[in-house]
Amino acid sequence: MEEIRHLPVLLEEVLKVLDCRPGRVYADGTVGGGGHSREILERSSPTGRVIGLDWDEEALERARKNLSPFAGRFELRRANYKECKSVLESLSIPGVDGVLLDLGVSSEQLESRDRGFSFRWDAPLDMRMSQETMTTAQDLVRKLPAAELETLLREFGEERWARRIARNIVRRRQKAPLRTTRELVEVIERSVPPQRRGIHPATRTFQALRISVNEELNNLEAFLADAPELLNPGRRLCIISYHSLEDRIVKNHFREWARGEGRKNPPFALLTPKPVVPSAEEISRNPRARSAKMRAIEKL
Repeated sequence: MEEIRHLPVLLEEVLKVLDCRPGRVYADGTVGGGGHSREILERSSPTGRVIGLDWDEEALERARKNLSPFAGRFELRRANYKECKSVLESLSIPGVDGVLLDLGVSSEQLESRDRGFSFRWDAPLDMRMSQETMTTAQDLVRKLPAAELETLLREFGEERWARRIARNIVRRRQKAPLRTTRELVEVIERSVPPQRRGIHPATRTFQALRISVNEELNNLEAFLADAPELLNPGRRLCIISYHSLEDRIVKNHFREWARGEGRKNPPFALLTPKPVVPSAEEISRNPRARSAKMRAIEKL
């Protein structure tokens, strides 16, 4: 399924974990339009603060408008969440009282008809969350050999038909370059047997290309390497993921920290032995939350 954010996902669960109170400082590494941050600021009134990061300048503009009633209590920076440590250092903040990551693609990004994140309408094969990223999805489908494309689709998209799709992409581009989402979808639809379709046949391929273009798994690993140092003692980190690859990385890191493995000192307490998922009521209200999983951990 497409991992789309629209309304703030698992909002009450996030606010409960972060324990929002006046005088505390929170970091939102994926501020997006500011949905979660707005509620954090509301709950931590009148003196709580939020440091919000996002790669996407359009998202930051939406966040500035959404958070304007809380002027003076938030700072926004155009940065990837893996840069959270350096951003906090630049603001002379040695540690924060809660960190949130809401991974995945926002509804605004997917609904933008010129950025190529969605297969629902025709657009250039771009898929970059930041225009500073050099490689586009078009570059990948244009240049990668069939074997490398197959590996990408299998590892990042968990695509069963990766070999067939990769071979057909190579055959198609020998005739003419693949430039748009619709052209790619046509290749995928010819590659996946109709009787084996559940979700849209392009879902996993688009996920794999987007993850590769934006180096999403590498960014998550880099963030988690710094995360223990971001938190003040007794404070919490909360991560919402939308597919198994991200969730597995978060789960493994959190379990290692809770067991005291590596150099994590002081120890951590795992708050979510099993991931928190949206209620049936939330999914009925916001179907785009259906694949969300939240994990949280506390620095002791």
